[in-house]
Amino acid sequence: MNKLITIFKIPELAQKIGITALFLIIYRIGFNVPLPMIDQQKLFQAMQTAQQGALGQVLGFISIFSGGTFQQSTIFGLGIMPYISASIILQLLASVYPPLEKLQKEGESGRKKINEYTRYLTVFICMLQATFWVRYLMSSGGMGATIRGYDTMFYGITAVITLTAGTIFLMWIGEQIDEYGIGNGISLIIMAGIIAQIPAATQLLLFDTATGTLKESIFVLGGSGTGQDISFEKVLVLICLFIGVVVGVVLITKGQRRIPTQSAKHVRGRRVYGGTRQFLPLRVNQAGVMPVIFASSLLILPTFVFLWLANGFGWSWALFLRDAFQRQGYLYNICYIFLIYFFCYFWTAIIFNPKDMANNLKDYGSFIPGYRPGKRTADYLERVLMRITYIGAAFLAVVAIIPNLISSLLNVDYRIASFYGGTGLLIVVSVALDLVQKIDSHLVMRNYPGLTED
Repeated sequence: MNKLITIFKIPELAQKIGITALFLIIYRIGFNVPLPMIDQQKLFQAMQTAQQGALGQVLGFISIFSGGTFQQSTIFGLGIMPYISASIILQLLASVYPPLEKLQKEGESGRKKINEYTRYLTVFICMLQATFWVRYLMSSGGMGATIRGYDTMFYGITAVITLTAGTIFLMWIGEQIDEYGIGNGISLIIMAGIIAQIPAATQLLLFDTATGTLKESIFVLGGSGTGQDISFEKVLVLICLFIGVVVGVVLITKGQRRIPTQSAKHVRGRRVYGGTRQFLPLRVNQAGVMPVIFASSLLILPTFVFLWLANGFGWSWALFLRDAFQRQGYLYNICYIFLIYFFCYFWTAIIFNPKDMANNLKDYGSFIPGYRPGKRTADYLERVLMRITYIGAAFLAVVAIIPNLISSLLNVDYRIASFYGGTGLLIVVSVALDLVQKIDSHLVMRNYPGLTED
């Protein structure tokens, strides 16, 4: 308690926390502002009907990771996902397109230019996604959720612009948190969206939605015997998964591979400087939660693409692939694991360059015992990084597919499994740890004990 009071004794830190909280409150207010001229009752019925289908699962998945919602089709309905998708595309292009690669190496000016391109691409992706969604609202699939008389071309254009403006405003909020607040703005928006949906998932787990009473099956082994409800052992499994994922995320996030380094001795006058042994810490999970978010974003596309091909051209193979990419499909899980591994190595290669690290050690007069400075050191660092990244990617893959396995094997609603044993919990814990670490840095810089110190 004393440490929490200490945080607000530092004016600069208290101001940053206050600004962050204010922007998140603004986000949550906008989250509940629906699009105009939408029949919310019809839309809710359409979403309930589609909840068990591929489209409903994909839309629910988007809502978890984007910070938006399609259940009520609010002005922040698209969430922050278009911005994340634009970032993925430009980062992938930077590795194969020389002009973008050159911009990345230009430091702060190059980063600002890439951010500018990311914003333009975000607007394009927003307008594309918003167009598809508004057309769905006006179609029979959306049960004509737009109020009759307003389902015109003018209204469609207005709704698309509104959804696009909502995502751009969320992107601006994230940037303001980065600059004036504390923590990563985009990650905090996603975390706030996930935490806000946990009470609904808890209610779905414990209470009967029809009567509003507590489910009796959660106190009975085997439930009602049909296997379709939440039984006592399923609740225990979810609790164990919750504890296991939290502990595992903390261990992997804090886990380091410490490489011993030694600085060269320097004699100046009668004094000897250097010669001390230190450690170069390499995090087991260098990429954080970004590979999971990137993989999830890309795997949203195949369902829509194959559905469009099946409906537009009548291709049976497209319909088969659409069904295979549903969340419980083996093909989906295999692609999910592959993309997580790919983005783990890709993101690690972006944020950590062994050659630059080896050159920095050489410039500072430090070396790794047993390895010559320069290329030998860079090769050793790359070899170690490849091994520990493999372990970190394996952990992320296991955590990411837990909801899929629990949902299919235990017949638990995916909305419940995703919050109490999977990626949603991974993101919340990881972002919370990053936030605590940044608060700690402010406290230690002013000679106060950190939140994690005894």
